[in-house]
Amino acid sequence: MYQLGSLKSSFFLDPDIIFLNHGSFGAVPRPVMEVFRNWQQEMEKQPVEFLGREINALLAEARTSAGRYLNTDKDNLVFVPNTTHGINIVARSLRLSPGDEILTTDHEYGAMDRTWHFLNQKTGAVYKQHHVSLPVSDPARFVDEFFADVTSRTRVIFLSHITSPTAIIFPIREICHRAHQNGILTLIDGAHAPGQIPLDLDDLQADFYTGNFHKWLCAPKGAAFLYARPAVQHLIEPLVVSWGFEADTPGPSTFQDYLEWTGTQDFSASLSVPAAIEFQARYDWNSVRSACHELAARAFHRWADISKLPQLYASDSWFAQMVTLPIPSAYPALKLKSLLMDDYRIEIPVIEWSGRMFLRLSIQAYNTPEEIDRLITALCELFSLAA
Repeated sequence: MYQLGSLKSSFFLDPDIIFLNHGSFGAVPRPVMEVFRNWQQEMEKQPVEFLGREINALLAEARTSAGRYLNTDKDNLVFVPNTTHGINIVARSLRLSPGDEILTTDHEYGAMDRTWHFLNQKTGAVYKQHHVSLPVSDPARFVDEFFADVTSRTRVIFLSHITSPTAIIFPIREICHRAHQNGILTLIDGAHAPGQIPLDLDDLQADFYTGNFHKWLCAPKGAAFLYARPAVQHLIEPLVVSWGFEADTPGPSTFQDYLEWTGTQDFSASLSVPAAIEFQARYDWNSVRSACHELAARAFHRWADISKLPQLYASDSWFAQMVTLPIPSAYPALKLKSLLMDDYRIEIPVIEWSGRMFLRLSIQAYNTPEEIDRLITALCELFSLAA
């Protein structure tokens, strides 16, 4: 079993800060950052050679590594800067009509809610948010309740694999398979999934899936992917029109042509994804993830016993390395965040969601049980609770 904290020196994080917010932007290990910088230097040695003649083959090699990791063919993937970018590509490509419904939940990332609201103002489509019964307890019940909101107008199911505000792992495989049976397209927001839970994209059978490599896989910022099943790749339109539209030398699909090259940019983060995969394989990341989950689960149960507040999950099988903890509404969110940072040197997000207050706790390889003890102590002092 991995000993939590033993890889702390592999990261650049400030040792004076208890960093419990890996989920927001991730953190890059030193060996992966070295590869990233080497790619940048390689580009600057001969920019025309690198970007003009080598980049397509280099990206294909990196996609091959990413495809093996995600269990799909490299030509089902393109690199994108982040998950928000990937979702915008798909959402803007779909030909929706007035009254068409996009079915989602009330646990989605706020920027994605805004994306759909923006587009629906133009198309007349309807963004329909299913209310998730809490605490989540039974996957089959979740799926049945969700599909009870499907209507004859449902064209797209849009869901997070792991939700941002509540850290719930939705039963995406079952939802995607059932959606196929009903002829409904699926678009999955996997921002927090790669590196935190195992992924098998071909088995999931989502039509579109986009996820960050820069969060839990620990790749550099700017590394993410968009996946599309071969049967639906023709639906994708370029978000930015460049040389791939009406390409002189077409690639394997317009999906690749439209999205891979959108103009001069630094591809170093994407080219560093294989190094991030290799880093985690070197340290048996399944063991790391298991240890992180166990610590997150201990924190969840311990705080539930202390706070006596209603929880989001009936069991710890609904979250992985990230868990959302309800807290008393004794302080405004910004005030509490400042107190935790200034007085206790703890970096953790404070979330106002659905009329309640929460902390979203992330556990990564560099965290230790002692840091969780300090968080619990800080919360007990701030809320005048007995540990």
